[in-house]
Amino acid sequence: MTDPKEFKPGRGYGKQDWDDVSDNPEWTEADFAKARPFAEAFPKLVESIERTRGRPRAAVPKKQITLRLDQDVIDAFKASGPGWQSRINAALRKAGGL
Repeated sequence: MTDPKEFKPGRGYGKQDWDDVSDNPEWTEADFAKARPFAEAFPKLVESIERTRGRPRAAVPKKQITLRLDQDVIDAFKASGPGWQSRINAALRKAGGL
């Protein structure tokens, strides 16, 4: 298989034509000197992307910890379907009188 980005003669255009319409011409020192970080060049776009990514922030975010539970306890909660971690949280809350 040949590289579609590589010039192939005999297609109605010459090597100079191919080079003139390159999608990604090689950068010069001047190009590098003018370059700016994406966030600096498009701050509003970056802000809108950051705002809409993922689920909304919780007022009181949960904290990730490591907790060892018996396998049968995990299996029982997982068997009840999605949300099993939240159900464990609720059971611990109830057991702790919170």
